[in-house]
Amino acid sequence: MSGEHDAATVRRVEQVMGFPVSLAIRGRHREDAAGRDAWDAVLASLRAAEAVFSHYRPQSWASRLGRGEVTVADCPPEVAEVLAIAEEARRDSRGAFDVHRPGADGVRRLDTAGVVKGWALERAAVWLTGLPDTDSCLSGGGDVLCHNASPGSPPWHIGIEDPADPRRIIATVAIANGAIATSGTAHRGAHLVDARTGVAPTAVAQVSVIAPSLTRADVDATAAYALGPDAARWLGGRPGTSGLVVWADGTTEVVADP
Repeated sequence: MSGEHDAATVRRVEQVMGFPVSLAIRGRHREDAAGRDAWDAVLASLRAAEAVFSHYRPQSWASRLGRGEVTVADCPPEVAEVLAIAEEARRDSRGAFDVHRPGADGVRRLDTAGVVKGWALERAAVWLTGLPDTDSCLSGGGDVLCHNASPGSPPWHIGIEDPADPRRIIATVAIANGAIATSGTAHRGAHLVDARTGVAPTAVAQVSVIAPSLTRADVDATAAYALGPDAARWLGGRPGTSGLVVWADGTTEVVADP
């Protein structure tokens, strides 16, 4: 995804959680100490989430939980919160989305990435939304959360990349307060699978979801992608969301809020 740029907008970027996290900020605190402190707090929040949930760190709580060395009750409360979100998504998607999914050897393993990215960004963004008279657009790994402090502020214009050529924008959406998340394989390869089978869907290339909550948008985009040929039909039944499905043949389908 890509966002707009103008002279009144200050941009910052940092590598966190394995992907670049960027901030576009405008208004009263875009360049002062309060704005810089809020950005530092965002990064600290994301690094704290990474320490708990990273599956690349053998001693993270998520890694230890996945190996059965600890229980959910032993973990920080954020773990139970994320697993509760994941369980709701599993039920809603009829099992296509599941943080417990089969690996190449058939063994089911814990992988919370489908929830944690959007959840962590949304949780971190409270440091930005608390800044008076300041608008912000926080993005990372295909997820974007927009906040306008004033009803008179212009919306943020977010570009949706073409999965076949990420240098090309296939659609642009205007968001004042809300979120958009995209799930696909353009940047990370075939890492998304239908949890019921462990097989990557072939009918769909990319799903973008717009919702009031970034956690919801992120989970729904991943779940819809995992459902493959049922992506648009399932997403069309999700209240409060809209989206764009890019099929494997390059055609697109707009899904309106039901």
